[in-house]
Amino acid sequence: MDQKYEALFTPWKIGNVEIKNRIVMCPMGGTSLFGWFELTGCKFDKEAAKLFLERAQNNVGLIIPGIAPLRDTFWGKWLWQNPKMFEDLKEFMDEIHKTGAKLFIQLTAGMGRSWAITELVAPLHKNKFTRALVKPILDTSHELASPSPLPSRWDPEITTPEMTKEQIHEIIEAFAKTAKLCKDAGVDGVEIHAVHEGYLLDQFTMEWTNKRTDEYGGSFENRFRFPVEVVKAIKEVCGQDFPVSLRYSVESKVKGFREGAVPGEKYTEAGRCMEESEKAAKYLQDAGYDMLNADNGTYDSWYWAHPPMYMPQNCNLDDVAHIKKFVDIPVVCAGRMEPDVAAQAIAEGRIDAMGVARQFLADPAWVTKLIENRLEDIKPCICCHSGCFNFSSSKGKANTQDLTDTMGLARCAVNAETMQSKKHYIAPAKNPKQIAIIGGGIGGMEAALVCAKRGHKVTLYEKSDKLGGVFIAAAAPSFKEKDRDLIAWYRRELTKYPEIEIQLNTEITDVDALDADEVIVATGAKANRIPVPGAGRAIQAVDFLLGNRQVGKNVVIIGGGLTGCEIAYELFLQGKNPTIVEMQDDLITTPGICLANTSFLRDFFKANNVPVYLETGVTEIGDFHVTVKDKEGNKTQLKADDVILSVGYKPAPIAEKSKFVHVIGDACKVGNLRTVIWQAWDVCMKL
Repeated sequence: MDQKYEALFTPWKIGNVEIKNRIVMCPMGGTSLFGWFELTGCKFDKEAAKLFLERAQNNVGLIIPGIAPLRDTFWGKWLWQNPKMFEDLKEFMDEIHKTGAKLFIQLTAGMGRSWAITELVAPLHKNKFTRALVKPILDTSHELASPSPLPSRWDPEITTPEMTKEQIHEIIEAFAKTAKLCKDAGVDGVEIHAVHEGYLLDQFTMEWTNKRTDEYGGSFENRFRFPVEVVKAIKEVCGQDFPVSLRYSVESKVKGFREGAVPGEKYTEAGRCMEESEKAAKYLQDAGYDMLNADNGTYDSWYWAHPPMYMPQNCNLDDVAHIKKFVDIPVVCAGRMEPDVAAQAIAEGRIDAMGVARQFLADPAWVTKLIENRLEDIKPCICCHSGCFNFSSSKGKANTQDLTDTMGLARCAVNAETMQSKKHYIAPAKNPKQIAIIGGGIGGMEAALVCAKRGHKVTLYEKSDKLGGVFIAAAAPSFKEKDRDLIAWYRRELTKYPEIEIQLNTEITDVDALDADEVIVATGAKANRIPVPGAGRAIQAVDFLLGNRQVGKNVVIIGGGLTGCEIAYELFLQGKNPTIVEMQDDLITTPGICLANTSFLRDFFKANNVPVYLETGVTEIGDFHVTVKDKEGNKTQLKADDVILSVGYKPAPIAEKSKFVHVIGDACKVGNLRTVIWQAWDVCMKL
């Protein structure tokens, strides 16, 4: 192991519990050991248990599974009313402790206005009759209950109901009862979620969202009464020595409802500012909390707690390190943390441990590889959120994520096996075959690896002189360093399998001429064009990203989807003046793209006065201008040294699907990295 990482592998304590190293696997939605969004009611989740045991066997110090709501989302049963679940938990804890790892269970009071109500469920809540009708199954008023009537983060037409004092007391009692069952099951501690991320307890602590006039609102002490009473109740039944961690947001980073503050922006804090946070951290410590598991943000500024690739690495470190000065308990920092930076901060006493979440989904053995000095073998998380947490939303819409996705979080775009071990797994092929794969993009490379692991012989054909396909262009922007790392990982990984032969600079036009038992077509898609005068003068997005075409100072991007917005962001970082033209009523309206990612780009453009023309089409592209027309028919001429076209793609397979020809990825249906990789598994497991 490189000496610069040594501080990560020193022991530390939370209360009286010693942790063997300073790497904390942070909680993620969907990884609760008690299940997530289960229609039949929560039970011990064997898939999540398998996930954690594999990470524990790979040298993580402390594991904190994802939030366990104290009350089942469906049917409303309290966790403490399910003794069988805690019996299963006890058996699992015995296995965890054999690895030397420790585990805390994270419990949540709920989400309040941050509950990601879906487009399917929102209409049921808005209608009094249907709300009452579905209440025995799904009590939306309970899920949405907040300290005060507030606008829902996900559906602006919904005003959340105010939580009663009786409900508050019931939740506090449930925290204590559930924590005691966790302790009896051998769990090393519990974490309370949270004065963090704009969830229910956080909403109570902030004057911005708490307008109550009873003892749970008003003064600082009243606003923090709820989380204080929670820890006191737990300590009373579990003892003072039983560790209780708190998930904590140092600053809220919000300007108002549904509007966050991007890094470097000057703004007035609507939520918790640093001055109040200094006081709050000490107050919460004195109340009984034994650790702060910290970052920043709320669901209105979700990109601080769930940083996409646009956010700086180690984005929360300075704020978390500052708050450590005001407490004596350990402080963990999360948020795109890099091991070398974290190790240095720990060595300097600025933080006590490094919090990491989604990298554990991408590569379960990354800590072991770090210890063994095999950094190049670590499959990187690319911060896309498209497999793990793709709650999505755009103007006027609730959570547009597909319900099956909502019910199956914590999967991984780049690792199809994560939380899907029954669906995606390597089984030796009964009859090894000769497989031809046409196209060396991500889909083709993933297919080659899966086939080789199963025992097939693979020939991978790529018409260019390098592997990576269109993802090379996608990885080109300055903020996509993890995407570039992923391409490099694939190229190296392919060389480890003698079963794989790679033929570059080889274009295949006739699949029937190949000497193969099965053919996989992974030739991607081709860019769309628009039928307007002057369209030929526009630069295709891929050509710009690959550096084939240079642009001037003023650039109009036609298409405000993800690619168009990322190009505009990159151009702004380069000091140019981008303008976005989009026909939809918001930027990035495609479902399945996480709100943490999309809201950053929307907020960034707004904060930096990047012109965005919504519900607007292009009528003409001139030599130095673009003429656009809005929904009212008004025309505007935009100054443009250059125009970049980003209006989507259409599949470009070189052969049609047949008994022996399989079409995957964008060549089958245009999607994203997740759909490409997962489909490669779906096809290759059957060969």
